[in-house]
Amino acid sequence: MVIKEMAALWKADKKQYVKESTYSAYALLVANHIEPFFGEKSEFVESDLQGFVLCSLEKGLSEKTVKDVVVVIKMIQKFAVKKGLMKLCPIDVIYPKNSKKQELAVMTKEDQKILFEYSKNNFSFKNLGLMICLSTGLRIGEVCGIRWSDIDLNEGTLHIQRTVQRLYCVDGPTRYTKIVVAEPKTRESNRVIPLSSELLRIVKPLLKVVNGDFYILSNDKDPIEPRIYRNYYKRVIKELGIPYLKFHGLRHSFATRCIESKNSVKTVSVILGHSNITTTMNLYVHPDNKEKKRCIERMLKDIL
Repeated sequence: MVIKEMAALWKADKKQYVKESTYSAYALLVANHIEPFFGEKSEFVESDLQGFVLCSLEKGLSEKTVKDVVVVIKMIQKFAVKKGLMKLCPIDVIYPKNSKKQELAVMTKEDQKILFEYSKNNFSFKNLGLMICLSTGLRIGEVCGIRWSDIDLNEGTLHIQRTVQRLYCVDGPTRYTKIVVAEPKTRESNRVIPLSSELLRIVKPLLKVVNGDFYILSNDKDPIEPRIYRNYYKRVIKELGIPYLKFHGLRHSFATRCIESKNSVKTVSVILGHSNITTTMNLYVHPDNKEKKRCIERMLKDIL
């Protein structure tokens, strides 16, 4: 049996246990990267895997994507070994160390204010979504998935309990996409976030007249898909003359401002829906030279 056939068995098994979006991502990695390179081989060999990594990086594939492929390869190998389809062959790869860590792109405080004020003064349901993202750090799929009923005026909170995604599906030679409304990314992503007093003031009169089952961005029974909303956001910031920033940059900007305001990292982590505080620390907590100096001075003051 060749790896292409083993991968098909692994996918069929995995499909029973993972979310549809996760399965779709796995299937795409298998079809785009694993089958073309390893499909006709009978086992994974370390030298082949190392060659794949270096070749893929050289062609411009991101290191994250390459690492995702390697993770799937190891899962397929483990499955095949367990089923007696392949002998266990330890595989470990080395990644070039010349790749520089990219800085997170965030909006300036001034641009955040411009975008928020524009959205507030030119009300639309899509602009309400932008205000929510600026105030809560939601992912684009999460804001597309908010329904009016997710807002609790008594508690002043927003419950994040679904996300909208366009999945890229692979079914043999057939490839297609579809919109899926699913549970949030992780268990921690299903969360309750307090809304600012300004947002509550805006949504309070709306909640008296809207249908609670409708999605906020569309004010309709069907959601707006992330691609369409992303394109809307691009048009807005271009119109405002704000430097281009990916939509996910709004989330980074929110988190960065929260940390700069000396808020508890744990609190920020919970609001963002991170699965652990380490993710928040690694992404957003970067002491500047003044903070480092204060740390050293305080330490010396205690011992000298």
